[in-house]
Amino acid sequence: MRRRSRRRIMRATVELVDQRGYAGTTLGDIAEHAGLARGLVSYYFDGKRLLMQSATHRLMHLELAAALAELPADASPEARLAQAIDAVLGLALNHPRVMRSHLALILDPDVGAFVQDPEQQQLGAILRGLLADWGAPDPIAEHAVLRSALMGGCIGVLLPGASTPLAPIRADLFARYGLAWQLGVPPQPERPERAEQSTRA
Repeated sequence: MRRRSRRRIMRATVELVDQRGYAGTTLGDIAEHAGLARGLVSYYFDGKRLLMQSATHRLMHLELAAALAELPADASPEARLAQAIDAVLGLALNHPRVMRSHLALILDPDVGAFVQDPEQQQLGAILRGLLADWGAPDPIAEHAVLRSALMGGCIGVLLPGASTPLAPIRADLFARYGLAWQLGVPPQPERPERAEQSTRA
């Protein structure tokens, strides 16, 4: 019951922030949307910021797991890593309000430190496993690099007034890990020329 209630709260948070944005969503709104008492939200989550963080991490690991499940059982480590990168970057396009709110909160030093909640730990475990299968000498250290690169990529896509198209962001990430452009879910048929040149160099 506790796990089910937490999931309902996190799902309601994502749905409402997708519609109204973070500032336009209250804990009361979330409780009503989840069909639960307002006090339960505060009981399970220590504030709106931590709820938003957990809800976004849950969204990320569910989307990542679903994307990986679409691949055949014998998919190569490169294909799985490519699928994972595309799944995370795709969240910036499919859930821009959620991802923009999440990134703004974790980058703001005035609202508290980044917390490795259980949802984030599940997400990290999936990515570290993919990197280990890919051949990373130190999957833990490489996960920190990949996490930062994915965060930067999402910021690039979402930056108001100065956003970067997804294709060159994806191309730089794929070049780092030696992944063929055709793996995953390419945003355009060919790799951008600049990334091709840097890969050959």
